[in-house]
Amino acid sequence: MKRTLVLVATAVLLAGCGGGGGETAPQQSSGGAPAKVTLEWWHLSTAEPLKSLWAQRAKEFEAKNPNVTIKATVLENEAYKAKLTTITQSGNAPDVFASWGGGVLKQQIDAGLVKDISTDVADVLPTFTPAALSAYQLDGKTYGLPTDIGLVGFWYNKKLFEKAGITEPPATWSAFLEDVKKLKAAGVTPIALAGKEKWPGHYYWAYLALRIAGLDALKQAAVDHDFTKPDFVAAGQQVKALADLQPFQKGFLGAAYSTPDGQSATVSNGKAAMELMGQWAPSVQNDSGKGLGDDLGFFPFPAVEGGKGSIGDAFGGGGGLTVGADAPKEAVDFVKFMTEMGNHTKAVESGGVLPVLKGEESAVKDPNLKQVATLLAGATGYQLYLDQAYPPAVGQQVNDSVAELIAGTKTPEEVGADISEVAKSEAG
Repeated sequence: MKRTLVLVATAVLLAGCGGGGGETAPQQSSGGAPAKVTLEWWHLSTAEPLKSLWAQRAKEFEAKNPNVTIKATVLENEAYKAKLTTITQSGNAPDVFASWGGGVLKQQIDAGLVKDISTDVADVLPTFTPAALSAYQLDGKTYGLPTDIGLVGFWYNKKLFEKAGITEPPATWSAFLEDVKKLKAAGVTPIALAGKEKWPGHYYWAYLALRIAGLDALKQAAVDHDFTKPDFVAAGQQVKALADLQPFQKGFLGAAYSTPDGQSATVSNGKAAMELMGQWAPSVQNDSGKGLGDDLGFFPFPAVEGGKGSIGDAFGGGGGLTVGADAPKEAVDFVKFMTEMGNHTKAVESGGVLPVLKGEESAVKDPNLKQVATLLAGATGYQLYLDQAYPPAVGQQVNDSVAELIAGTKTPEEVGADISEVAKSEAG
């Protein structure tokens, strides 16, 4: 989410995770051998290559630890968030589960649902890059280890750009809007959007706020809960300017992200010129549609003329693994196993994730992903997805309000007012 994102849910829906999800017993059985342990592991990687890679890692861990059985629940993004919310509201958590860090993780920590693993992972912390680790550390403590990091940008079809006479990707927002017009004039649908799922739409408002208001303004809004300032309204006005061009595919308001007729497949099958999406986009495109091969290109979100934000500021997030508060010690062992250099680098080489460990950069083979990795390495600042950086209710309001803005049922001013209202109420 957001997001080592996903294709069709291939869930092993489990009957429940009482008591933290793991079936634990005394540490030693009567014969002196380790007691049998079942780990409930929830993650989001329903798309290849990670779907198979993660299943293989689990089998390898079980082979090294014969007393451990790993039960995987694999869900696409929205289903995962809904199911995890349900179980955490009941006071439980899976033994090991995917997390994007930020405000959502903080709420889980405050509710006593996540284990502080600082001591357990102290020996491996120096192997991670600070940016990747930052989303899982709070008040000097570590509550998870990262498996991926990335940023959101535009993935585009080079052939369709050429058809519209666009010789190079736009570097400014005004040039971007002009390119949208050129694509439409050439009979090309400019942008695919999963309007039904809402979170992909929030990327536009968030990035424009980052470029116009700047990184510090977004961080300040988390403190003063005020999204009505002129720069935030201006971000909404630019989203409206884009939406007024009617750049999205037919039926976008009802479209999902990773289904065969969703946002990703629309780009993958050459029916739209671009999508604003995270670093996982190529793998989901290949899973949901034909794939663009060498015709797929990437460019960062453009600069906004006169904006306070730096073009070097990145917006995105990664993925990580956290441990339920009541999970057995084997859960922490599994998280460390998944993020060992030898194991994790295989996932980087596959194109499934980007480097989170120091020295992994050479494992990035794909030229587009290498461009993403380079942008991340030189980023002047980093903003986590707003629906993860802020408390869940605030993040959901961002998604809902921006969706209404794109649909034409809410004004830029109303977007800021509605987000502020929820943010203030959440702050008490």
